[in-house]
Amino acid sequence: MEDSDGEDSIETPELPLEIIVYILSFLHASDRKEASQICRSWYNASQDLRFQKNVTFCFPASASCLELVRGLGRKSRCSLIISQLDGFSISRSLLLEVGVCLGSKLESLALPGSSITEASLLALLPRLTSLRRLDLRGLDCLFMSGAFLSREEHRQQVRSALCGLEELDLSDLRYLSDLTFNRLTGCTPHLRRLSLAGCHIAFEFDPYRGCPVGAVEDSSAMLSLRNLRRLLTEQKSTLVALDLSRTSITPESLRTIAQVQDLVLEELFLHGCKELTDYSVEVLVKHQTSLLKLDISGCTELTSRSVEAIAGGLKPLTHLSLSRDWRITEKGLADLLSESSLKSLDLSECLHISGTEMVKGLKGSSAVRTQLKTLNLKSCTYISDLAVFSLTQLLGNTLRELDLTSCVNVTDLSVRAVATYLQQLVVLRLGWCKEVTDWGLLGMVQTTKCELEDEMGDKGPKFTRTFGNMGFFKPPRMPFEERPKLVTQNDLEQFKQQAGASLLALSRLQELDLSACAKLTDSSITQVVRYPDLHRLSLSMLPEITDASLAAVAWHCRSLTSLALSHCPGISDRGVAQAVPYLHRLQHLYLSCCHNITDRSLFLLVHHCKRLRTLDISRCKNVSTTTVDLLQSQLPFLENVHYKFIGGADLTLAL
Repeated sequence: MEDSDGEDSIETPELPLEIIVYILSFLHASDRKEASQICRSWYNASQDLRFQKNVTFCFPASASCLELVRGLGRKSRCSLIISQLDGFSISRSLLLEVGVCLGSKLESLALPGSSITEASLLALLPRLTSLRRLDLRGLDCLFMSGAFLSREEHRQQVRSALCGLEELDLSDLRYLSDLTFNRLTGCTPHLRRLSLAGCHIAFEFDPYRGCPVGAVEDSSAMLSLRNLRRLLTEQKSTLVALDLSRTSITPESLRTIAQVQDLVLEELFLHGCKELTDYSVEVLVKHQTSLLKLDISGCTELTSRSVEAIAGGLKPLTHLSLSRDWRITEKGLADLLSESSLKSLDLSECLHISGTEMVKGLKGSSAVRTQLKTLNLKSCTYISDLAVFSLTQLLGNTLRELDLTSCVNVTDLSVRAVATYLQQLVVLRLGWCKEVTDWGLLGMVQTTKCELEDEMGDKGPKFTRTFGNMGFFKPPRMPFEERPKLVTQNDLEQFKQQAGASLLALSRLQELDLSACAKLTDSSITQVVRYPDLHRLSLSMLPEITDASLAAVAWHCRSLTSLALSHCPGISDRGVAQAVPYLHRLQHLYLSCCHNITDRSLFLLVHHCKRLRTLDISRCKNVSTTTVDLLQSQLPFLENVHYKFIGGADLTLAL
C-alpha cells in the first residue's frame, strides 16, 4: 500500500476482538449500536454474548424477514415480537422458519396485531422447546371456535415443549373459556406469571347459563372464577404474579383468590377494577403479606383505609400504584413512606394529595435510609413549592424519576430545588407547569434594578446550590406577569459565572418534558438543555422558542431518539436544517402545527434521519402529500406517519 508520495505506508494492525469487546463494554446500548456500524470487526464484537442479554427483535411479517430469521439462528438465544401475521402463505412460511431455525433458542414470543390460524400456531409451538414467555394477547382468532388444543395428540406435543414456560399473557381475549383455558394451562404446569387483563371473566354469575358460577361444569363460553381458582391451587408452588386488571372482579372474588391456601403472590395488578372496596384490600393484605408489587390504580371506590392497610400489612412492598384513586387523601401516606422498602410510588391524579404527610413519613424514615427511586405526582394540583422543596431534600440521594406534570402550583422555586438536590435524576417531567420560566431553568432570581439595589443593601437571602443562607424559599418580590421579564445578555453572563442551581446540574438526564411551559424562551433552552445522554425531549407548545433552541438542542443532545416540537410556531425549515445533521439516532419526531415547516424539512429528514420510525406533520399547511409519499418510500424503518390536514386542507370539511 502506497501513499500519495509513492512511499510505503505502515498498515495499522487490527485490534484483537477481545480488546474491542472490552472497549464496547463501557458504552451504553445505543452507543454500542452506533459503534457496531464502523466496520465488520466492531460489528462482530458488538454481538458478544455479554451484550446479548434480553435482546428482542421486533418486526412485521414479510417475505424479507425470512432471511433475518435464518440469520438469528446463529445466536445462542433470542426473543421475537412478530406483528401483522395472518393466514396467508408468507406468514405460514415465516412461522415455519422460526420453528426450524430458532426452535431450541427462542426464549420469548409475542404476536401482536395478528390473525394467525390454529394450525399455524400448533405447527410452531411443539418446536419451541426453550420458550419461557408466550404472549397471545388479543389473538381472538385462536379462541373464537373453542376448538384450540381440543385434540389430545396436540396437547401432548405442546405440553412436551412448553413444560418450562414461566410467563403466559392472555390479556384482552374476548372468547377465552374454561375449556380453552384449561387445555392451554394444562400444557404449562410451572407458570410464574399469568396475565388475564381485560378478559371476560364470570366472577359470580354466568349469564350464559343463568346461574351462579360454580354451579355447573366447565363453561365453553366464559372463563369462571371457579376455574381460575383451580389453576391457582394447582400451580401455587410456582405462581408469583397475577394480572387481573380491567376485569369485573368483585370484592368477594378478590377475597377468594387471596385466600387460596399456600398461594404466595409477589406481584398483583388490579388496575381499573372499579368494584373493589377497602374491605377487600384489607383481606388481600392480611393473606398475601409477601406482595412486592401492587397496582390498584383506577379503583375509584378505594379510600385511605386501603393505604393504611397496605402501610401496616405489606412491609416488603417495593412498588405501589394508587393512580386515579380519587378518594385517597393524605391519611396513611406518612406510615407508608416511613417504611424503607418502597422504591416506586405512583400518586398521579390523586387530587387530594398535598405532600404534607409524605414529607412527615420520609422524615420519620431518616434513620433507615429511604429507597424511593420513582415518584409520580402528575396532576396533584395541591402540590406546592413547599412540598417539592422538602421532598427533594429528603430524596436527594435516591430519586431517579420525578413526574410533576400539571402540578399547576409549582413555580421556578421548585425547579431550583430539583436542580439543587436531585442531581441523580434520569427522568424529569414538568409539562404544563405554566408558572415555570427561564429564571427557574437558569437557577436565577428575577429582579429589577431597584430590587437589586435593595438586596445589595440588606444582604438578604439569595439562591445558591446549597440553599446555604436561605433558610427557606424567598419568593420573587415582583409577582409573575403574563409575560415575564425577558432574560438579557447581561443576565446570561451572570448565569455563566454563578454557582446557582440551574438544570445544567442534572447531567444524567435521559428524559425531559417541558411541554406547555409557555413562559420558556430561547434564553433558557439554549443555555440549559445540554445533556449528552438525553434520549427523549418534549418542547411542544412553547410559543416563544425559535430555531435557535432547536439548533442548540441538536448540537448538545446528540443521543436524542424522540423529539417533540408540536405547536411551536417559531420552528422552521432553517432550524431543521441546522439540527438534523446531528440527530442521526432520531426515531420519533413530532412537528404537528408547525406552520413554517415545508417540504424542504422532509427532504432533509430523508437524507439525515435514516432511522426515523414515527413522524407527525399533521396540520403543517406547507407540506405536500407527494413529498410524504417520497419520505415513506425512502426511509426503511418508517412505520407511523401522521399527516392529517397537510397542504392547507380545509379543516371545516372534517366537521
